[in-house]
Amino acid sequence: MKDKMTWEETIEFIRTKPEFAVLVDKAYFDADLPVNVEKFKQSEEFVEILALIKQYAPNAKTLLDIGSGNGISSISFAINAYEVDTVEPDSSETIGAGAIRKLKNYYKLDNIKIYEAFAEEIKFPDNSFDIVFARQCMHHAYDLNKFVAESSRVLKPGGLFMTVRDHVIYNETDKKWFLDNHPLQKFYGGENAFTNNEYTNAINKAGLDLKLTLKHFDSVINFFPLTSAEKKIKEKEFELLVQSIAQKKIGLLYKLSFVKTIVDKIVKSKLNNPFNEESIPGRMYTYLAIKK
Repeated sequence: MKDKMTWEETIEFIRTKPEFAVLVDKAYFDADLPVNVEKFKQSEEFVEILALIKQYAPNAKTLLDIGSGNGISSISFAINAYEVDTVEPDSSETIGAGAIRKLKNYYKLDNIKIYEAFAEEIKFPDNSFDIVFARQCMHHAYDLNKFVAESSRVLKPGGLFMTVRDHVIYNETDKKWFLDNHPLQKFYGGENAFTNNEYTNAINKAGLDLKLTLKHFDSVINFFPLTSAEKKIKEKEFELLVQSIAQKKIGLLYKLSFVKTIVDKIVKSKLNNPFNEESIPGRMYTYLAIKK
């Protein structure tokens, strides 16, 4: 028996296992492809993505979606009236280009074209697109510099390069921790991650002007499937815990604002802060850059 499954085999396998039901739901891996699209295009993540695109590329019409997987983003962009070209190297009908073709027919879309290729090997002419978008894709690059360079090449001057939910590691030890904790790595072995410096250096080398870096807890784009409301509740719970511990330690002095600030900081440093991205294996970042 072979050591690893393909990505398609992995997804088909976890769909049969109850212990992966939440992951299948939250990661849009349902066998019912339109269900995935409907959930994604109504998600806080996609709403925020559209808002950032409207802010940084308000007049954009053409969009290249790289590493589109089962098509949740490319189909959602097409439904939102963008002229979409989508590139996905996996041909499968459950998690790759075949799935996107099924969805194109299901939604009767004539504003999306589907190609099978790696991001490093796209063949589009220079200056072709207003936006190059990639969701959970750039960290899989077999050549990160070439991935970003090709994305930049096909962007029009002033065009937007936007890559979301990319895994960031601090060093090789941190990378091992991430890979050891990834729920699917043991099945297909295809996960990867780069440091923030590696991502930003590749962006700069490609002639792109980095405008925005969103760290893990900066945006629901990254910390999804945690919702914004859930995050606020957890933040409030943590603050109340800190205040309770601090007040017990110093009593009435806690009413003095400058004392409260100092003691809260000390207490937080000793607690396991759930909003410290260092506690998240393979925390996710989003990058927005404009072609010079």
